[in-house]
Amino acid sequence: MKRHAALIQHSRDHHHALKLARLARFAADSGSPEAIEQASRTIAEAFPRALEPHFQDEEAGLLPRLAAVGQNELVERTRDEHARLRELNHTLTADPTDAVAISAFAALLHDHVRFEERELFEIAQNLLYPEG
Repeated sequence: MKRHAALIQHSRDHHHALKLARLARFAADSGSPEAIEQASRTIAEAFPRALEPHFQDEEAGLLPRLAAVGQNELVERTRDEHARLRELNHTLTADPTDAVAISAFAALLHDHVRFEERELFEIAQNLLYPEG
C-alpha cells in the first residue's frame, strides 16, 4: 500500500533504523568484543540524531491521534518499545561491550520497525488518512 504523505518520512526513517539493527546484529553474531564496541559507539552516535527525533515525532503527533481514535494497545506498545530502545541505547553508551544489550537492541529495533510498517502505519493510514 502506498503511504500517505504524513507517513512517508516516518517510513524513510525506518531505512536508517534497519541499517542500525543490521549493524548491531552482525556485531552481536560475530561475538567479537571489538565489533560489538564499534557497533555500540556507532549506535550511540546515531541514536540522538536519527532515532530519538523519529520517536519524539511519533510520540508528539501520530500516537496521540491514534489514542484519540481508540488505538490504545498500539500506542502503548509503540511507547513501550521506544522506552526499551532508549534504555538499551543508554546501556550500550555506558558499556559498549555489552553483548547481551547489543543483541537485544538489534532484535527489538528490527521487530519494532516491522511492527510500525506492517501494523501501526497501516492502521494509522486507514483511520487517520482514509482518503489515501
